[in-house]
Amino acid sequence: MTGDAVLSPQKPSLLPGLWVRARGALDAIPYAALALIARVATFSVFFRSGLTKIGDWNATLALFRDEYHVPVLPPELAARLATCLELGVSSLVLVGLFTRAGVLALLGMVLVIQTLVYPNAWPDHLQWLAFMAPLAARGPGVVSLDALLGQLARRRKEGLG
Repeated sequence: MTGDAVLSPQKPSLLPGLWVRARGALDAIPYAALALIARVATFSVFFRSGLTKIGDWNATLALFRDEYHVPVLPPELAARLATCLELGVSSLVLVGLFTRAGVLALLGMVLVIQTLVYPNAWPDHLQWLAFMAPLAARGPGVVSLDALLGQLARRRKEGLG
């Protein structure tokens, strides 16, 4: 070699290997675990809102009468419907019973809130959509009453067939 420095081979970077392992670990997380987190998040948002409503029913009625202005429905009926959805349907979503229908009902309520009541609250509503959309699209996962009832129905059908 004539004056050229001999380049020593570079040590391979650890970063690509770490990324591959991390991605593999993340890919291994079962959908059921992610769906359970999404169900708990849905429950948390809506159930707490329902508890607030029943905590001071007079204030709730005043909000629906004076601020929310939901068209078509009388304020008292709108308040009752919203509270029942928030408490009842969110509880069903938590346990994974009628999950897709429940999530779609809650998203319908969010759509009404977004378009008619709080149009500037879209950042919150977008976050809610992010954890509710997978539940509507793929269901509650295997750790749910929906999955249990589906298994029981299949077993019954197989037993009768």
